[in-house]
Amino acid sequence: MKVVLQRSREASVTVDGQVTGAIDKGYVLLVGITAEDTADDIAYAARKIAEMRLFEDAEGKMNLSIHDVGGAILSVSQFTLYAETKKGRRPSFTKAAHPSIAKPMWETFNDVLRNEYGLVVETGIFGAMMDVQLINDGPVTIVLDTHNR
Repeated sequence: MKVVLQRSREASVTVDGQVTGAIDKGYVLLVGITAEDTADDIAYAARKIAEMRLFEDAEGKMNLSIHDVGGAILSVSQFTLYAETKKGRRPSFTKAAHPSIAKPMWETFNDVLRNEYGLVVETGIFGAMMDVQLINDGPVTIVLDTHNR
């Protein structure tokens, strides 16, 4: 499982002209799932994201978690995180999980963030063409790969 986490001041996802999710301060998560991912990967990623300290304290040090600042999450499924670009000019996405596997895992990941960590989680729509807008705060961007623990 790969998650690109971007600290944001505000963000939204629009599908067919309709906003499907929007947050103020928090994290935008671009979430890629592979067929090898398990419930352990979901649990690991959710815990790391919920507990990571990426917001500045009064001294300007990254010491505050998303809970500490009352932030929210905008989660967007993104199979292209598993693009293979070694050969040719067109990426291959064969390492990305089939939608029948990826969608329920992405939904479970979002539910774990909500139910186990008490976070507000807004989402895009799985498999849809989405317009994602964000104001990246910092910028702070972290890549979390559960297969590189």
